Amino acid sequence: MKYKFVAVDMDGTLLNSEGLITEKTIEAITGIVDKGVIFTISTGRPIQGVEKYNSLLRLKGPVITYNGAMIVNAENHEVMFEQRLMRGDAKKILELGQKYDTTMCIWASNQLYGNKLNDKINDYKKLSGVEPVLVKDFDKLLDIGITKILWYDEMDRIKQILKELSCNMFSEVSYCTSKPVFLEFFSSRVSKSAAMEKIGELYGIKQEEMIAIGDGLNDLSMIQYAGIGVAMENAEEEVKRNSQYVTTSNDEDGVRKAIEKFFTEDK
Repeated sequence: MKYKFVAVDMDGTLLNSEGLITEKTIEAITGIVDKGVIFTISTGRPIQGVEKYNSLLRLKGPVITYNGAMIVNAENHEVMFEQRLMRGDAKKILELGQKYDTTMCIWASNQLYGNKLNDKINDYKKLSGVEPVLVKDFDKLLDIGITKILWYDEMDRIKQILKELSCNMFSEVSYCTSKPVFLEFFSSRVSKSAAMEKIGELYGIKQEEMIAIGDGLNDLSMIQYAGIGVAMENAEEEVKRNSQYVTTSNDEDGVRKAIEKFFTEDK
């Protein structure tokens, strides 16, 4: 079999507009998994936000979480790889968050911490599936090691903050909006493609034996890295331009159709 690994984004890709995986897509995925293909969900979510989908698809291998900052074993939750923020960078982000008096959602050791327990963090809790813990002593979190920090604020305020921030403020930090109200900070070494490369090393899989499917700009690196990069019909135009194949939308079983195309042709 030519392709041994498939990495698929969740929101806007694997999940349809109702947040579901259709039965036909489940059948296509479990079909290739049963034949030995490693199917990996690649997401910005923590492992807790992926568990029910891993169970549904009977996945046991690596899961790319936090947009590549952590690779977790789906079966036993063992952390296979993690790229944390540097302590000095994390400290600076936390201090700036306090200065802006914004709501901070802080991930350390797969636990969600917050500087405030307000409506915003409770809203974020519903997305992550993790109960937040109020923290006032940031040094304790810095000692644990911080994977990602997300600021949750009003859209106009996030826009204004973005104008005032500069990469020169940090050593190794990338930041971007994942939603108009979410500003995320993570190590500049983090990407979905870097996580795929690490999985390739761990499992002895070559780059040309990999397929990546996604829709957003945070999927671009893995689509460019994989032997076959697949964009959804609902993908950003830049993602489509950089892919070798465009499948149908997430509401038209695009992942299933891509799997059928490449694994049928591979027989």
